[in-house]
Amino acid sequence: MNSALFVDGLCKEYPGFLLDRVSFSVPKGSITGFIGRNGAGKSTTLKASLNLVHADSGSISYFGLPLKEHENEIKQRIGFAGGAVSYYKKKKLSEIARITGRFYENWDSDAFGKYMRLFSIDPEKTPDKLSEGMRVKFSLALALSHRAELLILDEPTSGLDPVSREELLETFLMLREKGISVLFSTHITSDLDRCADRIVYIQKGRIIAESGIGEFTDSYRTVSSADGFSANAEYILGRCKTRDGETGLIKTENACAFEGSEIRIPTLEDIMVHLEKEDI
Repeated sequence: MNSALFVDGLCKEYPGFLLDRVSFSVPKGSITGFIGRNGAGKSTTLKASLNLVHADSGSISYFGLPLKEHENEIKQRIGFAGGAVSYYKKKKLSEIARITGRFYENWDSDAFGKYMRLFSIDPEKTPDKLSEGMRVKFSLALALSHRAELLILDEPTSGLDPVSREELLETFLMLREKGISVLFSTHITSDLDRCADRIVYIQKGRIIAESGIGEFTDSYRTVSSADGFSANAEYILGRCKTRDGETGLIKTENACAFEGSEIRIPTLEDIMVHLEKEDI
């Protein structure tokens, strides 16, 4: 089995929201970005995949093992962190780590010290003395110190300054080199351009794309028009107003219908913005 995580047909219904048959995989040794607007279902999907939220239906497996039958074993092999992690504010980080280590069979105190030095975190500090970026890195240090093979991160770069975000993304690349898989949710598409191999795109509770980033962006084009797209409106997947008119998103195979127009290869952000404005 080449997947670190395989989600199949996951459903969860809340008043006013439905996570609808969500399916995707995270290949071993990959960095996979999970993208979508706020409220699209990213956090619900990640929490359901960890059994922190009980799904109505669907199946989840890690490393070829069903979560339902092997939850304790699996959670020894994975780590979870989010962009806003709460700890006892006045408890030393070293003490938090000591308590955390009791829950993991493979806890490695030497590895914890190594990652704390790598991330330049003083273990004698308390959480209230850490920046948001350092708190996320501390969560990563905890996860990696029990030899996690897969990290699941919910909006880890949200609220970070550009330098802290860059340092965190470089950490992801370092982990990939060690064979550790990373799945992280984000709506900051530039983070994915920087480090991710693949994307899973969720929109209104449904997965609308799962592929390599290059493959995904190459399947679209943007076209510009000063007068609108009334002549070829059926090809336009989404449109945005610009200072000089409009831009429209089209599939690459339909670019020939816009001969003579300015056609460009879009960024991941271009695609997301146009698709999310489809029904506006």
